[in-house]
Order: sequence, then structure tokens, then C-alpha cells
Amino acid sequence: MKKLILILPLTLTLALATISATLPDKEFPIYPDGQVPLALGTDANRDVPTLTPYWPANGQGTGAAIVICPGGGYGGLAGHEGRDYALWLNERGIAGLVLKYRLGSANYRHPAMMLDVQRAIRVARANAAEWRLDPARIGVMGSSAGGHLAATALTHFDAGDAAAADDIARVGCRPDFGILCYAVISMGPNTHGGSRANLLGQDPTPELIQLLSNELQVTKDTPPTFIWHNADDGAVKVENSLDFAAALSSNKVPFELHVYQRGGHGQGLGMRNYELGKTDPAKLLPWTLELKNWLKLRGLSRQD
Repeated sequence: MKKLILILPLTLTLALATISATLPDKEFPIYPDGQVPLALGTDANRDVPTLTPYWPANGQGTGAAIVICPGGGYGGLAGHEGRDYALWLNERGIAGLVLKYRLGSANYRHPAMMLDVQRAIRVARANAAEWRLDPARIGVMGSSAGGHLAATALTHFDAGDAAAADDIARVGCRPDFGILCYAVISMGPNTHGGSRANLLGQDPTPELIQLLSNELQVTKDTPPTFIWHNADDGAVKVENSLDFAAALSSNKVPFELHVYQRGGHGQGLGMRNYELGKTDPAKLLPWTLELKNWLKLRGLSRQD
């Protein structure tokens, strides 16, 4: 008796794969239980870094994903620089993974925050097949102090530890691209004092200041980056973005820089509580249109 072999069309096969894939639908810890490095306790809010995933509509994903680092001076996390960005990215076909990283207000200092963003990138890349992501299109995005953390990920990365027992630790943490929104970049004279104190303490050494002044850490291997800032930002000087862009240029790293005359600090999308499919794009700030075009240019977002 001959066996009946059913060959499904490719489109149907992909559709079935989409339905069967398992996607996390709620906040989850990025380290195994009880294995958070440099942990000061076990409080879920203070000591346990997490990712909250936001996925594009079924069948609309491009395979790109972005780990999003909200700002807050390394002392808090600004919601409008997390969830709202993720939903905006979802409409472009990009997965948004909002990182809850450890904070100076909970007495954490470098390198705890850097370890958290590096781990988040490893988690996304290690789960790429299951989550229908492209492991070569995992980016990082951040605003203000979250922008400093994103810039740290862009300039401090490794290929993973091949000898690690943990599968995720064996995966590299270099982002494939970055998005920096009115970011703290330097820990030097142009820094944001509160962010530096929360990250490095009150009396950091010159060596530590230089190490975390990310404009000094750019190399030819730094990923392509989109940057925007307001010239009148009274909290984080625009020189942070200008100096980072200059360093990218010197190292021949592709970048796009937008500086706007007015707007101050912390604008985010230009509104709060972004709603999928309901928010008028005309209500958003111009940088969102520029970023939309940049994402298309790099083949990261939907082309429609």
C-alpha cells in the first residue's frame, strides 16, 4: 500500500508555523531563577530584570526585533519610552521587547545595567527561531539614560562564552543596529549628573568615566545607528549626540543624525498612550517619520 504524502503550499506551511510557534505574551525574567548576576536581593520589582514583549500582528512581522531601554536617569523607568515605542514599532512589523533593567535607585551600579541589556539581546537572539525572528536583525533602542544603556550595548559587546553551561550565555550580544533618542552618551563634562551618579556612584574613577563615555568607545565594529536630539534640551546636552555621531563618522560607521531646534527633553513620540491603529501619525513628532524611513532603508520594517 502506497503512503499518501501531502505537500502543502509554502504559504500555508508558513501560516501553520506562525500559528504553532510559541510567543511569550507577558513580562518574563531574563535570567534563570536565582541566577541574576550581582543581585542585591530577590525583590521582583528591584532585583529581577525582565522583558515585556510586544509582537506585530499575526503574519505582519519582518523578523526584526528591538530591545527597548526606557529612560529615567538610571533611577526610574519612563513608561512612554517603553510600551509606546514598542506599539509604534509593531505597526512597522518589528517586535518590541521592553527591558526592565536594574537601577541606581535600588543601589545597583555598573556593570549590572550593562549585563542586563546584554542579556536581553542574547535572549532575543537565542530564541530567534522559536519567536520567528532574524538573529541578524536584533537591535537596541533607548531614550535619555536608557539611551546611554543602549549606547553602552552598541560599544561594549562580545561574541558570547562558548564554554558557558547556559545556552543563552553562549550567544553574542552585539546589536545589529541602534536607535538613540536624546541619549546620555558621555560620563564626562557633558554628562547628565543624576544619571552618572546612579550608574557610577558619587566618586567614579577617571578610568570608569572614560570606559562609560561611549563616544570614546566607538570602533569600526559599532553597529549602524539612528540618532535624534533637541538642540534646546536642558537636561541632556545635545553635545552627547553630536559627539557620538562624530565618532561614528570617524570610524566610517553608517549613521543618521537629526537635531531639532526646539522640544526640550523627554518627548518620546510626542504623545502618551499610543494606540495601535488609532493614533494619527500627524500627532507624532517628526523624528518618527525620519526613523520610519531609516528602518525601511535598512530593510527592517514593512515597506508599505
